[in-house]
Formats: sequence, structure tokens, C-alpha cells
Amino acid sequence: MASGVSDAKANTRLNWYSEFSEPTLEALFQRTMQTHHACQLRYALWSAAGLFLAFSLADYALLGMGEAYGWLLVMRVAVALSCVALAMATLKRPALAQRPLPVNVICLLCLTGLMTTIPLRPDQIGIHLASMIFASMVLYLFVPNRFPWILAWNAYLASGVVTAMLIWSSLAPELMFTGLLLMGFVNMLGSLTLTRLDRLQRNQFASLLEEREINRQLHREIEERRLLEERLRHMATTDELTGIANRRHFFELANRELSRALRERTPLAMCMVDIDHFKRLNDRYGHATGDRVLAAVADCCQSVLRDTDIIGRYGGEEFVLAFPNANLHTAASIGERLREKVTQLTLPDIDDLGPLSVTVGISRVEAHEVELDGALLRADQALYAGKTRGRNRVVVADPQVSLLTDVKVSAGH
Repeated sequence: MASGVSDAKANTRLNWYSEFSEPTLEALFQRTMQTHHACQLRYALWSAAGLFLAFSLADYALLGMGEAYGWLLVMRVAVALSCVALAMATLKRPALAQRPLPVNVICLLCLTGLMTTIPLRPDQIGIHLASMIFASMVLYLFVPNRFPWILAWNAYLASGVVTAMLIWSSLAPELMFTGLLLMGFVNMLGSLTLTRLDRLQRNQFASLLEEREINRQLHREIEERRLLEERLRHMATTDELTGIANRRHFFELANRELSRALRERTPLAMCMVDIDHFKRLNDRYGHATGDRVLAAVADCCQSVLRDTDIIGRYGGEEFVLAFPNANLHTAASIGERLREKVTQLTLPDIDDLGPLSVTVGISRVEAHEVELDGALLRADQALYAGKTRGRNRVVVADPQVSLLTDVKVSAGH
């Protein structure tokens, strides 16, 4: 995570005009600020349009109705309409506020219009200087243009105003020098203010991106840890080969069912399943085939079980099952279905050995028993009895009558 954050910081360096050095990051910042820039530009345009029209009243008061006033009025109306048109356009297309062409065209119209007032009103030096200073600050603070363009337009404004004053007004050299110093100070102040604002905005944006990246990485790490915990939990509770519960997890589940059975006084049956002749099969065909047989038998076991039944791998070729709320007859029926299901398995690798078979031993937990050991021992004894009787059978242990009954003869209770 630390390397990702350091890479993100490296990409947030700013160039001399306070933009991100990384073009893609700057483009992302501009897209993020698009709505804000469009709103900011509209305020500037509406203000400019209002000021240009409002000063037509001052022109009339100074010049009266005449040709000079007519030209000034035409200029002011044209500039105001241009500002209004662009302001309306940004309502539907905010991206126009960040396009160089429309923004720079409107800057050209406004600044040129401002400079045309000098030859028509050459004696109003104070007003012209104030207008120039005001326009310069608007360019720096309210027009969402790139810094090089802002510098260029301020240079155009200063040179145009100075040239117009030299040609059409009788300005004393010392006043001209004072005006130039004032313009220089305004540009310096505007540049410092703009670059500071731009850097603050981009640093905040970079911090936000960094925070989001850290959060994303944190979420990824949390998800990876959750998946790892699930995997470890699965590995701790599941037999990797067969996909059923391992021995430890089986007894956790079975003991939970035993507690419930004792509390609710419901029956609980236990079952041991052993694959017949598995050692011979494993020795002859290899462990890979033996593993496939184990997985196939485990699938058979699961296919005949009820939703509440529990199955686990006891060890080697043996499986252990618990039947909650099942008496010996119910358990024997499930065991017989399991045995028949296994005999129907077809595994091409071992066709010459004949059908697979299992021997099943079944017992129940007696009312006085508080542990599974006794029932498991009786189920194991029934399993052993089934092996000695020829395998491929289900044998039920009934402690009340001290019998190990073959299900093919009697299911027993």
C-alpha cells in the first residue's frame, strides 16, 4: 500500500504555472472542476455584460448624443450580447467554460472593447486606469483560463492601454510611469493570488485522490483478508479430498446435535461407512484412483442424506454420519439407500474389479448417554460384523436386545 501511495504522490507534482505535471491527472482535475468553472465564468460574464451596458449611461452623460456615443453604444451592446450568449451556452454545455477558443474569444472582445473607449474618451485617464486594473483582476480571479493565457491577456491589455494613451491622450511621462508601476503591481498580486489558489485546489484534489486510493487499498486488503479467513476456515473444517466435513468439524456439529437431542429428547442415530476392499483397490490402481473413489462415495453419501443429516470423513476409507431426529429404522433406510447408490457407481478405471460396495454400521445414542463415544463404538462394532459377514451390507446395533442385525433380514428398532 505504501508504494501505491508514493506513486500517487509522485504524480501530483505541479509545474511552474500550478497545474499537475501529469496530463491525465490534470484532465481529471479539470473534469472534476467543470461545473464550478462554468458557474464562475457565468458570474463573470453576467457581471461584464451588466457593467458594459451600465457604463453606456456614463458615456451619454459625458459625450451626449453623437457619433462617438453611437460607436461606444454599439461596442458595448455587442460585447454584452457576446457575454450573455456564452453565459447561456455554458448552462447547457458546462465544458465550454474550459475550452480555450470561446473563453479567449470573449476575452479578446471584452479587452478590445475596453481599449476602444480610450480614443473616444481620451480625457478620462483615471477611469481608464481603474477599468484596466479591474479587468486585470477579473482575468486573474474569475475567468477560468489557463495561467499562460491569463498572462498573455494581461500583457495585451497593458500594452493596448498604454499604446492608446500614448496616441490619443496627453498623459504626462511621470503619470505614465506611475500607471505602469501600478499595472505591474496588480499583475504581480494577481499572479501570486491565482497560483496560490490553483495550488491549494490541486493539493486538496491530490489529497482527496490519495485518501480514496488508501480507502480502496484498505477495502481490497479487508476483502483479501476476509477471503483468506474463509479459506482458512474452509480448510480447517473441510476434508480437501472429498469436500465434506473433516473429522474435527464433524464432531463439533455432531456434539451440537447431541446437545439438542438431549435437551429436546429426540432420537439421534450414528452411522459408520467403510469402502469394501479399498486397500486392494488402492494398491492395484494407485492413490489417484483411490482418491477418485473416495470422492465418488462421498458424493453418493451426500445425495441420499436429508438436509439435517451430517457427514464427515472419519479417516482413510471410512466415513461417519449423524442422523438427527432419526430412529434406527429411519437410519437403516438411509444406510440401505446409500449402499445401493454406491453399487450403481460406474468408474471406468476399476471395471474389472466389479461394482463398488460399502459396509454400513448403524447405532443410536441411548437416552442415558451424554457423549457420542458409546454410539460410535456400537456403530463400529456393527460395521466390523458386516465385514465378517461378507461386506456390502447394512448392520444395525441394538443394545436393548444385544443384537447386530443385518438390514437385509430386519431393520430393527
